[in-house]
Amino acid sequence: METKHIIYKNFNNKNKQLNKKKLNNFIKFKNLIEKYPLLKSLTNNYNYSFQKKNLLNFKKYDEFNLIGMGGSILGAQAIYDFLSHKIKKKFFFYNNLQNIRITKSNKKRVNIIISKSGNTLETLSNLNLILSKQKRNKNLIITEKKNNILRAMANKLRSDVIDHKNYIGGRYSVLSEVGMVPAELMGLNEKKFKRLNYLIKNKTFINFLIENVSSIYSNIIKGKKNCVILNYDEKLNNFLKWYQQLSAESLGKKGKGFFPIISTMPKDNHSLLQLYLDGPKNNFFSFFFSRDRNQFKFNNAFIIDGLEHLKKKSLDQVMYAQKKATQNVFNKKKLSFRSFEIKNKSEETLGELFTFFILETLMLSSLLNVNPINQPSVELIKIETKKILK
Repeated sequence: METKHIIYKNFNNKNKQLNKKKLNNFIKFKNLIEKYPLLKSLTNNYNYSFQKKNLLNFKKYDEFNLIGMGGSILGAQAIYDFLSHKIKKKFFFYNNLQNIRITKSNKKRVNIIISKSGNTLETLSNLNLILSKQKRNKNLIITEKKNNILRAMANKLRSDVIDHKNYIGGRYSVLSEVGMVPAELMGLNEKKFKRLNYLIKNKTFINFLIENVSSIYSNIIKGKKNCVILNYDEKLNNFLKWYQQLSAESLGKKGKGFFPIISTMPKDNHSLLQLYLDGPKNNFFSFFFSRDRNQFKFNNAFIIDGLEHLKKKSLDQVMYAQKKATQNVFNKKKLSFRSFEIKNKSEETLGELFTFFILETLMLSSLLNVNPINQPSVELIKIETKKILK
């Protein structure tokens, strides 16, 4: 299946198509929005809790610190890396406890601090470190409209606050204020990311999505519990980390779900491929590849005997050949895989990918009978950590 932006290929092995009628009913637009209001943020008529004119003062800056954890930051990182060719601003991401990476600077930046709860320990810790080392920065906070630590910090810092919608969880928030405020400040067009209205009417896209979900479910019930993501484009790394969190945190409940593992290709041909090919048959695979016909072409002056096959070739052609060769061998080994080939890097392309995988995750949650919104076990670590620090 092919759209203007992406070539989709469903799983190669012939799985019995399970629950297709249920999935067809599930994907009806009106029912979806009523059941999952978070999907409003994927539509082109979503109402933001800010006005673009309120961002004008921040757009004057050239450098930004983005401070958050998980879903509060991964989407913006994915956008920044994927669309770096269109972005002139510099963004620095703080998504772990990392004192050594926070340097002193006299240059003014904007600190964008994002936490739905407003109480995320790692985010507040990094904010404290940055405020201590970079004292001239301007602050912009995105958090829920309720009493929390970030709201109190906003008052102390006299910073601007944008409301985080309470019905949108962090890992689903990339096309809400959480991802689109940074996107606007990167100089991108937030409207172009919104693809749900278009895609939900595209029967070819919906049929592929349903078949894809049905195939994944079939793999899971056969005992294939690892989703190995074979990534041939480093600029997709943070998008895939976003997808990793989305699927793991949404589906990993009641002993269900699958383990999303990101594998860097073709490097891992020389370390992990042997295991993939001849190890335990408990994996299914997802290939990700982006065409880049502007990549370096080999210099024929340095092509010696044994390298004739590289004449007039580019790195893009070599990478594509390696991906195709791996898929051919996977077919011979009867390993289950699907493929996503990205034709161009634009807001629309990334918006389509975000939309596809959010819908996939929600549909799988229905088949697996798990709540895709909560993450009860994660809260246990937060409670235990607070006990230890007291």
